[in-house]
Amino acid sequence: MHAWVDGSLLLDPTAAAVRVTDHGLTVGDGVFESVKVVDGRPFALGPHLDRLERSALGLGLEAPDRPLVEEGVRAVLAAEHLPLGRLRITVTGGPAPLGSGRGDEGQTVVVVAVPMAPAAASAAVVTVPWPRNERGATAGLKTTSYAENVIALAHAQRQGADEALLANTVGDLCEGTGSNVFYVADGELRTPTLASGCLAGVTRALVLEWCGGVEVDAPLAEVAAGASEVFLVSTTRDVQPVLRWDGRTWDQPGPFTLEAARTWALREPEGF
Repeated sequence: MHAWVDGSLLLDPTAAAVRVTDHGLTVGDGVFESVKVVDGRPFALGPHLDRLERSALGLGLEAPDRPLVEEGVRAVLAAEHLPLGRLRITVTGGPAPLGSGRGDEGQTVVVVAVPMAPAAASAAVVTVPWPRNERGATAGLKTTSYAENVIALAHAQRQGADEALLANTVGDLCEGTGSNVFYVADGELRTPTLASGCLAGVTRALVLEWCGGVEVDAPLAEVAAGASEVFLVSTTRDVQPVLRWDGRTWDQPGPFTLEAARTWALREPEGF
């Protein structure tokens, strides 16, 4: 692992480097991006940094200093060649008084690079009982306030699943804790709209562009009961077939899923 904080590559990435009063630590006042690294190069870094800026502005933070963030990315990737890895870029509100109010000392910017194992060939998912609030102040923003996702994923893992799927407050399918969802219904590839409250995933956007599909909001219960195929997409999963969803199982990935995976594998380098 290699870490860069506020302009400096850390000699010891496990050493203390962020103040205990940092607003990202005390109240989760921050945004982040996870970026796949392939053969030492960050995949789709531009779209990820665009979303980082949108998330920061949506949270009421200033837009991150993009050249500074790019400096951090270059520093950690130069420290170790990663055949397959993951970048974590985090921007917080910086040091602040304890409480919800922000301070005035400027943002904290952290970039970390770690090796990453290939994603599993398929996934099992479960529906969790807690809804995603599509009308909440942070809906659609990639913030560091991930406690709801931690609880949902732990619930899924206790049931032997790899990911948790959430409905929104009206019962429509929304997203996973760290993934977007595609499914096939009536012979058509579909994914929830951004109005559902799901994150505007970079992988989601590329799959829509490269593989087609339509954005449709539908009740999670109907999708779970009737979809002929389901797959997850994310920075770390790429296109990952779902072969179990609650009590339903599929023997193998369907044709839409296989075609999406093939298209992704062929075109992924274009995303750099």
